[in-house]
Amino acid sequence: MRITPLSELQVRVAALQKQLAANDIDLALLVQNADLFYFTGSIQQGVLLVPAVGEPLYLVRKDYGRARMESGLRQVVPFRSPKDIPGLLQDHGLSQPARLGLELDVLPVNLFQRFSRLFGAADPVDVSPAIRTVRAVKSEYEIAIMKDAAIQADRVFQRAKEVIRVGMTDLELAAELELVARREGHQGITRMRAFNAELFYGHVFSGPDGAVPAGLDAPLGGLGLNPSVGQGVSYKTIAAEEPIIVDFVTAFDGYLVDQTRTFCIGGLPEELVKAHDAMLQVQNHLKQIAKPGVTWGGIYDECLKLACDLGYRENFMGASGAQVSFIGHGIGIEVDEYPFIARGFNEQKLEKNMTFAFEPKAVFPGLGAVGIENTYWVAEKQLGHLTYSDQELVVL
Repeated sequence: MRITPLSELQVRVAALQKQLAANDIDLALLVQNADLFYFTGSIQQGVLLVPAVGEPLYLVRKDYGRARMESGLRQVVPFRSPKDIPGLLQDHGLSQPARLGLELDVLPVNLFQRFSRLFGAADPVDVSPAIRTVRAVKSEYEIAIMKDAAIQADRVFQRAKEVIRVGMTDLELAAELELVARREGHQGITRMRAFNAELFYGHVFSGPDGAVPAGLDAPLGGLGLNPSVGQGVSYKTIAAEEPIIVDFVTAFDGYLVDQTRTFCIGGLPEELVKAHDAMLQVQNHLKQIAKPGVTWGGIYDECLKLACDLGYRENFMGASGAQVSFIGHGIGIEVDEYPFIARGFNEQKLEKNMTFAFEPKAVFPGLGAVGIENTYWVAEKQLGHLTYSDQELVVL
C-alpha cells in the first residue's frame, strides 16, 4: 500500500493554487473523495481548504487518526461541524474569501447551500475545471502506479484466454476475471465523476449482447443482470464463432487503467474480422498523430473520418442511433478525467504526461461488437503504452 509522498502533494497543491490565482479564486473548498485523495492522500470524511496563497488545511470529522496517518499535509485538523469552518479558517491565518471555489459538477445542492450560507459574503464559483486540469497531467509517481495497474490488466487478459469456453455464461466469465483482478490488488471501486455514472470492474459481453445499447455514456452497454443496473454482463451463454468482449478497468493503489480485447472460439465471420482490423487501423492512426500540442478534438475528427472512410460510419462507437461522440477519455483516479478525445474539444491540447484510454469499437446489432482499447501516456514526442497485452483478435 502506497502512502502519497508529501512532495507529490506539495506539487499538486501548488499547481491548483496557480489555477486559483489565474481564475481570481481566493479559496477552494473540496469534499469529493477523488479530489480529497489526490490533494491529501486520504479520503477520510472532511473538507480540504486550499487558499490561493498559503498552506492547505484538511479538516477531518471521521476518522481523524487515519487521516493524520495517511496524509502528509502539515495541517490536518479535527472538527465537528461545518459551522466551525469559518472560525478554523481564521484560527489558521486564512482570510475569508471573496470568491469561493466549489466542485459544482459533483457537489450536492444541499451541501452547496450550506457552504454558501457559511461564507455568505463570498461569490461561489466552479473550481472543478481547474481541479481537472491539474489532475490531467500525471507525475512520474502516478504513471508508475498506472503501470502496476496495467500488469493487473494483462493478468486478467491471460486468465481470459485460459477460461473462456463454450457453454459458460458471461457472468461466469466475469466472475473468473474479477477474482484475478481482486487477488492482484484491485480496490473494488471504479470511480467515475459524472453524475449517475456507475461501473463495476468493467464489461464482459458475448455475441449479440455486445451490441445491446444502454444509458451509460459508452459505446457498449449490455443487457445487464437486471433493470436496477441496466448495463454490463448478463446470463447469456457463450457460443462458438461469436465475438467476446472483455472491457476491464483495473485498479491499483488508487489508480486505474482501461483495456479492451476481443476473443472468439473457433473464429469469426469475415465481416467482424475485417471490422476488428479496421479498429486497429484507427488506433494506429491515433499513435501517429497524438503528441503534445495536438488538440483533443482534432484527434477525434481525424480518427472518426478514418473509421468512416473504412466503411464503419453506422457502426463506429455504437450502433446507429446509439453512437457516442468520443473515442477516448482521460483516466487516472477516475475513469472520466481530462483529456476527452471527443467532438468539439478543439481548443484543448494534449500535454506531456496526460494519460488517456482510446477505444475504437465497431458494433453490429444481432452479431455483437469488436474493438480494442489501450491506456496511454503522452510522452515527449509520441504516445507511450501503459496497457500492453497482445492486441490481435484472440482465436481460441
